[in-house]
Amino acid sequence: MATLEELEAQVVALVRAGDTKSLRALRDRVKAQHTSKRARRVTRYMYDPVGWARHCIAWDEGEGLAAYQEDVLAALPVHRRVAVRGPHGLGKTAQAAITVLWFATTREAAGIDWKVIMTASAWRHLSVYLVPEVRKWAKRIRWDVLGRPPFSERTELLALNLKLVNGAATPVASNKPELIEGAHADSLLYLIDEAKIVPDGTWDAIEGAFSGGRMDGLPEAFAFAISTPGPPAGRFYDIHKRAPGLEDWHVRHVTLEEAIAAGRISPQWAEQRAKQWGRDSAMFANRVLGEFHASDEDSVIPLSWVDAAIERWHEWDQASRPAPDGRRVLGVDVARAGGDSTVLAHRLGLVVAELEIHDREDTMQTTARVQAALGEEPGGAVAVVDSVGVGGGVIDRSRELRVPVLAYTGAAGTKLRTRDGQYGFTNTRSAAYWRLRELLDPAFGALLALPPDDLLVSDLTTPTWDITTGVPPKIKVEPKDDVVARLGRSPDRGDAVAMAMYADHLAASKVHAPGGQRDGRPSRAAARYGRPTTQGLPPSKFT
Repeated sequence: MATLEELEAQVVALVRAGDTKSLRALRDRVKAQHTSKRARRVTRYMYDPVGWARHCIAWDEGEGLAAYQEDVLAALPVHRRVAVRGPHGLGKTAQAAITVLWFATTREAAGIDWKVIMTASAWRHLSVYLVPEVRKWAKRIRWDVLGRPPFSERTELLALNLKLVNGAATPVASNKPELIEGAHADSLLYLIDEAKIVPDGTWDAIEGAFSGGRMDGLPEAFAFAISTPGPPAGRFYDIHKRAPGLEDWHVRHVTLEEAIAAGRISPQWAEQRAKQWGRDSAMFANRVLGEFHASDEDSVIPLSWVDAAIERWHEWDQASRPAPDGRRVLGVDVARAGGDSTVLAHRLGLVVAELEIHDREDTMQTTARVQAALGEEPGGAVAVVDSVGVGGGVIDRSRELRVPVLAYTGAAGTKLRTRDGQYGFTNTRSAAYWRLRELLDPAFGALLALPPDDLLVSDLTTPTWDITTGVPPKIKVEPKDDVVARLGRSPDRGDAVAMAMYADHLAASKVHAPGGQRDGRPSRAAARYGRPTTQGLPPSKFT
């Protein structure tokens, strides 16, 4: 190729001669040579994502990939299928975004027909987390190194995808495997975020892309799955346990110690979560240790069910909170001691919209909050208040003010039975938690949505259960005092939610006090709820 001085002399001579045809030919020749050189510069990173990340990202001083992130990136071109599990806080989404950008820019520069399919366990993970992360890191690319202008936000770096001349990076919901299976290109990358609960059909659709892929040359396919672990079930778990037929996946467990050494997780945070959730809990194993862990077999409510309910809440929130069918119910767990909180669980049909937390309030303050929450509602809204201790005063004062309140007494007896009718309950607390379990059980088409709250998750997944002898045998949920001893605090949030979801049954049944006294009088709240209060139990609307 001619030197700059020689090119300059040629241009001057052609301009002076007025030879525009030769001038255009020279321009096209130089442009082609420049493009080829630029492509060679970028495509040297085609199978070197670590080098791309080091040299093509504008890192601030002290920034860069962690050692474990480089290990994972380096494994992708070698093994083609890589699955990574680890604790919260690893920078998983950032690594996924960088992987997408490395793949897209190198294949585009090489003129290869390419596609990136991004999927996740929920659309929200794509639209709220992964795609915005791709956009964020795209703005930190060193375009001088790539030798091309920045992505156009009008035609290339779009709201939900990256669209270039030779290919595109596109999000696809994991419940639509037919769209994933339909992807075709000479170079394919599947990015599976929050892979722990991605359905098997999606994994099977992805595997189809490898049927014609080669380990050297085109066509080629890559798959990168990353997630915190969940229960020991599903394809992501099978990959990590090296199940037969899945040995061609390269697996990597990023440990808590690695994350701490990289400065991504603080040891203080890990220690606090051990105190909050318990070192032996599924939450601690999944979210801090990055290990698969089954929920305690004796737990009333498995962690995975609560996580799914929280995901449903996010979907409801993302949809601008449409009004659910069903009445408004306020579950009120009143603080008994100085360290406890008064919690108001705002239920709208099958959505617990929010938890309202207040510390160190007296009876009148709590009553005023209940009255304010229900005062604007048309007929049908009620509060369920724990009648033990301070809560009794809230109930009395609320009734004086003609506020519709249902009294909840956890130790009271109940004639309620399980959904299949085989078991009774030792008390109302057991019945309330079991009803909550049934509402969250995916086998029954779970629809209940719960707000994201770590303490709520802990409250709901900690209590255990047992069966007592008798006719019928009865389910006994762990007493509250025992839960307090294990948690080191009162499960206020969980109790408030359980009470809110139990309103249907309180409004439909007599209340049998622990001491054997019976109160079959219909309350104002029960009448407002629109159900009989002294007849036999009608079937629950949830069963």
